Amino acid sequence: MKAILFDMDGVLYVGDRPIEGATETLGWCRREGIPFRFVTNTTSKPRDALVDKLAAMGIEATIDEILTPPVAARQWLSTNDGEPVALFVPEATAIEFGRLAEAHSVDEPIGALVMGDLGEGWDFATYNRAFRWLQANPEATLVALGMTRFWQAEDGPRLDVGPFVRGLEYALGREAVVLGKPSAAFFHTALEALGVGAAETVMIGDDIAGDIRGAQRAGLTGLQVRTGKFHPDDLERGITPDDVLESIAELPRWWQRRDGSS
Repeated sequence: MKAILFDMDGVLYVGDRPIEGATETLGWCRREGIPFRFVTNTTSKPRDALVDKLAAMGIEATIDEILTPPVAARQWLSTNDGEPVALFVPEATAIEFGRLAEAHSVDEPIGALVMGDLGEGWDFATYNRAFRWLQANPEATLVALGMTRFWQAEDGPRLDVGPFVRGLEYALGREAVVLGKPSAAFFHTALEALGVGAAETVMIGDDIAGDIRGAQRAGLTGLQVRTGKFHPDDLERGITPDDVLESIAELPRWWQRRDGSS
């Protein structure tokens, strides 16, 4: 193993509370010179806000160390005739799409419609607007910023973008292009940034489907942590992690055992 991909929510923290051992494990990675990236399906915040969130919990990170679906989507849209684009993402996240041409009215033609996690912003009028826009533009691509089913907030589980994307796929009879986990292309974007191969890289996540199965299908080693959204029943769903850790705090020990060092 040469590199590590870390999921964020559920692995490093839950809500605004860091998971015990997260800061120490990341410090160990830096001291050992192990290259890593934070790979998250979070689309409700831009990367600079995520850096600030981590800093408030004592976790050091830079913008370039974080890969989010909007970053991957911006690259895809700019090379796949995705403009003008209709953005269904939080206002703060729209900044990640840079200078892409954006459409604002359903009467305007689009090359793609991007769906992120709007949370409570998904009312019927907003959802139906996305449906009508795509129906009026049958050649436009539905771009999903991940297919996460739900995430674990401090007050309990909350729906993520996946269920809303599936609804539009069903209504329109077309499949979305997924530019977040569990898409193999998303994982490979992180690997390219690190300059390593899939077989040399460990993905650590709390989501048995999006993190572990997605990473394994992309050729990575998948480590499941028992924090965040993890539930013991996850291990009965026909997905077998390469290993299971109680938390991210166990990673240094696991790595040393894997390398045969003390």
